[in-house]
Amino acid sequence: MGFLEIIIIFFFLLFSVVIHECSHGLAAYYNGDDTAKLMGRITLNPLPHIDPVGTILFPLLLSLIYRAPVLFGWAKPVPVNPFNFRNYERGIFMVGISGPLSNIFLGVFFCLLYRILPFSVDVKIYFLYGGYINFVLAFFNLIPIPPLDGSRVLSAFLPVEIRERYNRIERFGIFIIMGLAFFGLLHWVFGISKIIADKIAGVYFRKIIF
Repeated sequence: MGFLEIIIIFFFLLFSVVIHECSHGLAAYYNGDDTAKLMGRITLNPLPHIDPVGTILFPLLLSLIYRAPVLFGWAKPVPVNPFNFRNYERGIFMVGISGPLSNIFLGVFFCLLYRILPFSVDVKIYFLYGGYINFVLAFFNLIPIPPLDGSRVLSAFLPVEIRERYNRIERFGIFIIMGLAFFGLLHWVFGISKIIADKIAGVYFRKIIF
């Protein structure tokens, strides 16, 4: 993968994580919490969302040093105060699910663009890569390990006592996720993302990432 290709795909990743975080902020605002709005985080301007490590350094290291088959990263989490929600459980659920749903919609959109646009494969292939990135972001974030979005979705359905204990796992969440990744237990995220992108776009994705 050349430098120009890395830059183009990086902008797909940047756009996707910005949409992801804006979706959280909009869902929170819809449910009565204006914290993200007041802090200027409901915006498509990428600057307020950029995390120097997660948005820039980590994906560039993946591509330039580790030659990873797909770029991956994260933005600064949108600040949310769930105690402002009109309905706590509904608010937690909607905020949690909104980010992954936004990536699923983007993934479908980019894959369909690849399928229907009358451009050469060399031009539109980046849309397919953008679709793959978004499915990876969606399914990874749906893992129910705090602080990932899937934990917010699950906690909305838990009794208060169990929810409080469950949320305490968050301090160890990053170590749990790293452990799962180390033992190869997160490969399914890339596998299922590839299958879905292939089906929607109608192509075999291997030629893009290898």
